[in-house]
Formats: sequence, structure tokens, C-alpha cells
Amino acid sequence: MKSYSVVLSGEAGQGLKTIETLFMKLLRQSGYHAFMTKELMSRVRGGNNTTELRISSGPVYAFTDRIDLLIVLGKKGIRRLEKRLSPDSLVTGESGHLDDTGVPCRKVPLPVQESLADLGGTLYANTLVSGLLCALFSCNPETAYSLISTQFSKKGADIVKNNITAFNRGMKLAKTLPLRAVIEKDTSAEAGSKALSGTEAVGIGALAGGCNFIASYPMSPGTGVLAFMASHADKYGVIAEQAEDELSALNMELGAWYAGARAMVTTSGGGFALMTEALSLAGCIESPAVIHLAQRPGPATGLPTRTEQGDLNLALYAGHGDFPRVIYAPGTLQEGIELARRAFDTADEFQVPVILLTDQYFLDSEGIIPKMDFAHTSIRQHITETAPGYRRYALTPSGISPRGIPGYGKGIVRVDSDEHTEEGLITEDADVRTAMTDKRMKKLAELQDIEPVLTGSRDYDTLVVGWGSTYGAVCEALERQGRKDIAFAHFPQVYPLPKSTKAILSRAKRRILVENNVTGQFGNLIRQELLMDFNARILKYNGMQFSVEELVQKIGEVVQL
Repeated sequence: MKSYSVVLSGEAGQGLKTIETLFMKLLRQSGYHAFMTKELMSRVRGGNNTTELRISSGPVYAFTDRIDLLIVLGKKGIRRLEKRLSPDSLVTGESGHLDDTGVPCRKVPLPVQESLADLGGTLYANTLVSGLLCALFSCNPETAYSLISTQFSKKGADIVKNNITAFNRGMKLAKTLPLRAVIEKDTSAEAGSKALSGTEAVGIGALAGGCNFIASYPMSPGTGVLAFMASHADKYGVIAEQAEDELSALNMELGAWYAGARAMVTTSGGGFALMTEALSLAGCIESPAVIHLAQRPGPATGLPTRTEQGDLNLALYAGHGDFPRVIYAPGTLQEGIELARRAFDTADEFQVPVILLTDQYFLDSEGIIPKMDFAHTSIRQHITETAPGYRRYALTPSGISPRGIPGYGKGIVRVDSDEHTEEGLITEDADVRTAMTDKRMKKLAELQDIEPVLTGSRDYDTLVVGWGSTYGAVCEALERQGRKDIAFAHFPQVYPLPKSTKAILSRAKRRILVENNVTGQFGNLIRQELLMDFNARILKYNGMQFSVEELVQKIGEVVQL
């Protein structure tokens, strides 16, 4: 078996995060590949959250419907998972938690509370489950003991001891389950590999891009990036500010760039909507800006803890008036790091807003990636030392004017939200207005495109097109189908469309769009700009990400037509 799917089901507050953190580190240090996804309900306590852990002998980076082992920590933890269970699925947990399903599956009671009675009952259930998983997948317990000691050391020696005791009891309980997961470990896995989430990937990329200022108003699922940057503020010299609202946050960012910082905001759809006035200001004053837009289903509050690719149109058209922008959308954790880093260079060089589009699925997923080396990555700031007579908005062949900052040189740095002259003075001159608009709009002519990533046959008849977090599921679906006439074009840069887009799409006899929204927003952009449409659109908009199995089925149905 190449991979094994373990699903944890429990109420918010039952400590699923402890299991996730400990077990992912154990898997990484034991030579496994792993990928973790979460489904979260929008409540602080109660409900039913689920976590899927895929353990594999090779790289894995997609969600699967299949459940090999389901561990139920709370009541009514099975009902919403019934469609994913099969006769081969093993379901375990307290006997009173196993009565929720009439679906045929293997049920084995697990005496969690009885095993922990002398330690205070289910308080240590999460650590017990960690021990159970450690034994099932032959991880090194000594590594676990060290991780437990580190994680709980601040709570005192007794808490550490009790957690280790619960962990050992979980290892013993593993012997009572009719299950032995035989997965070959990857002895060639690169030393220094790291388990990290999409949230951490964006934060690491921002730090690598020289970010030293972040201002945001909390809004899930984007808040994690603010928390990550704040937790690393002292070490990396970052100012992290929780603003009073989203408009203030983006205005603070523009002020930071004006003063010479490399700044960003992180938000979600509703917060980004409130930023549009400041986004338009960035376009007019030609300020760099990096905006992390973490998508979740709308409209309005929608499904605040679920996922969707529903904000591409918002990112494309937000702000009054016309001005250039760039939109990146990572599909892998490595791309999350690289595109977040690149967003700062692009914003700085072209003096435009750069929007990094992610979603809840991408941010809350966690995987194991090889070590990335930033030693040879340089940060090039495009700041000019000003001289007397400096013109902030000088008309240039490229449309990019020299950007000065106050105090660096002898010139006066004027920026103005009204239409302005080259010196930055308010004007209503029609000819100047035309010249300034033309100048702004041609700035991206020299933008170096991030080319679409082609996976599969280079001699394709059918081309699947997607962007952002659909990457992993589409790649694995095509791998399972094993056809030599299908390829996948993944777009990390969704706007401007890379210049090669038309040529790549024209080579296909059949084009299939895969998107996590109801209208096919990226497909509509391609149709609008290139007059090219798709033979089929596979769209999902129920708040859940695509699974590998459903894409195998739906792509297969289209190909057979």
C-alpha cells in the first residue's frame, strides 16, 4: 500500500491539535512522507472537527475520501463521515461513540477513559492516541518522549510524566487493534526536511522576501499569518500591528512602504472588500503593496471555516478606476514560500499591489517538504536617492518612475491621491491625466511571467486547467488514471495571464477546467481575455476541497464522452 489514510474526529477543545503536531513530527523523523488536512466547524468548543493524515512511502499532497482508520474521540463523530467509510475501514473509539453509523465497517472499541482513569480520565486522550499511532506506524518512541517533554515542559514535571504515561498506554492499546500498517519508509528522504502548514509557508516566504512590517485585522483563515509573523517579530525585526479595522491595516502598509519598509497585510474576502479604497489609493500613488487574501466561502460570512476559490473576481476588479496589479496563487507548500517571497520583489520593482491568493484548505493543510536554501537569495530594494527637483511620477518609457523615500536624498517626495503632475502636485489637466493613466497601465510590460506548470504527457489531447490549491488532487487523479493523452496546466500566476497561455491551451483538443467555485472564475477570465472556452467545467462549491477520487471519476467521465 503506497499510502494510508487516518482520520481523527473530535470536538473542538479535545486536543486534536496536540495529536497533529506530535504525530506529524514523528512521521517526519521516522522517514515517512505525510500530508494533513483539516475540516473545522466555526465554534470554539463542541461540534465535530476532523483531521485527515495521509502517511505514505512517497510524496503525497492531496485529500482523499478513503478512510483506512477512523479514531473517534467524541459523540456523534461518525455521522458526517459515513459516505467515506467502507467495509475495509476500521473505526475505533469509546464503545459509546461507535453507534452512530449503520454503514458496514469494522468497529473495535477502544477503552480510552478506562485506560486513563488514574490520570484524570480523558484529559490525556490526545496523547494516548498519539502513542497508539506511533506504535501502528513503527515510529521511534524515544523521539516522541523528547517531543512530549519539550511541548509540555512549561506545565511542570508531573504533566510531562502523565503525558508520557498516557503515550505508553496508547502504544500498548495498539496491539489490540486488528491493523498493521505496512508502509515502506523513505530512506533517501533529504535531511533537514520540515513539516509545515500553508500558513507557515506564507509567513516563511514573507520573511525571506524581507517583510519587516505587517498590519492586519484578524479574520480567519488569514489570521494565522499575522500570528506567525508576530511570533517571529523579535527574531527577524518585524513590526506586527493589529489594526482597528481592515482599511486602517492597508493604509498602515502603504505608509510603511512610503517610509521604506517592505510591508504586507493578511485578510480574507470580507476584510479585503473593506480594503478596496486603500487598494485604489495604492494604484494611484503607485505604492508597492503585498496583500495575502485567504479565501473562504461567501457571500457575507458564508462558511467562515471552510474553503473555496471564490475571490478571484474580487481580487481582479477591486478598487475604483483602472490600475495594474499582479495575482499569485500557490498550489504547493514550496510555491507558498516562493510566491510569498516573490510578491515583495514584484511589488517593489513595479510599484503595484501584488495579491497572494490562498484558501482555508491550503493554509490549514500541513505537509513535509525538503529543506529550502535561502542563502543565495538577495533582497533588491528599488529605492532611489533623491536629488533637488526630484519627480516622483516622472514619465518614463517603462512607466516605472524612480521611487524615493523621505529623508533619503535632498529631493521632496510628494504622493497624492488626486491626479497629479510628475512632481506629485494636484492637477486637472486633461493631457496630464491621459499621460499618467497610460504610464501606470504600461508598468507590467516587462513583468517576467511565472509559467504554467505542465504535468503529464507533453503530447496531450486533453488538458486539465487549474490554479491554486487544486494542484495536488488533480496531479494525483491523473497519475491514478495513467493515461498518456492527458496533461495538467497549473497556473501559479493567475493575473496577468502568462503570455504562453494561449499556446498551451491551443494544443489541446479538449480542455477541462477544475475550480473550487460555482462560476468558474478563472475559466471566465481566460474566455474574456483569449476568447477560448472549455469543453467541460468541474466545479465544487460546498465548502470542501476536491478529493482525488472524485476528480478521477469526473475527469474520467469527461474523457469518455
